[in-house]
Amino acid sequence: MPQSANDIDDLTPEMSDELKSKTEIKKEMHQLQDFAQSLVEMSKHQRSLIPLNEELKYAMVVADKIKNKNEALRRHIRHIAKILLETDLNPIHQAIAVMDNKHQQSTAKFIRLENLRDELIEPGNDAVEALLAEFTQMERQKLKQLVRHAAKEKKAEKLGKHYRNLFTYLKENSHK
Repeated sequence: MPQSANDIDDLTPEMSDELKSKTEIKKEMHQLQDFAQSLVEMSKHQRSLIPLNEELKYAMVVADKIKNKNEALRRHIRHIAKILLETDLNPIHQAIAVMDNKHQQSTAKFIRLENLRDELIEPGNDAVEALLAEFTQMERQKLKQLVRHAAKEKKAEKLGKHYRNLFTYLKENSHK
């Protein structure tokens, strides 16, 4: 233990961890509890994609069983946070980041397909020909028919079946 103010500079990192204030320790535990809460709220499929140790997997099973018991779940989340305190969180955070990135990529693809559909419906045949040149697996007649019907729906301001069918066809066939 340091004897004077000058000795504080000589502390090792392990010893400086011991000098955390109560407020800092509480803040870290609240962050871990929030993280534990987010893990519990994930679907079972999402959690299966995360590298959890056996103790955490078991804790998640218990959490699923007591989801409708608020007080018990609150106490269990505190227990999960204590387990997380002793766990290396880097692989878990990396897996969650990958899952989030996949969601962002699928959203971006969805937006690109919507824009492509709207571009195809606009008057002029250049976009259809360019798309057919890029994706040779698409059927020319089917694509043109879908575009024609979707354009009629858009002109009548009644977007429906053909508008959705064109999107579905683009989604299924616009990959290389």
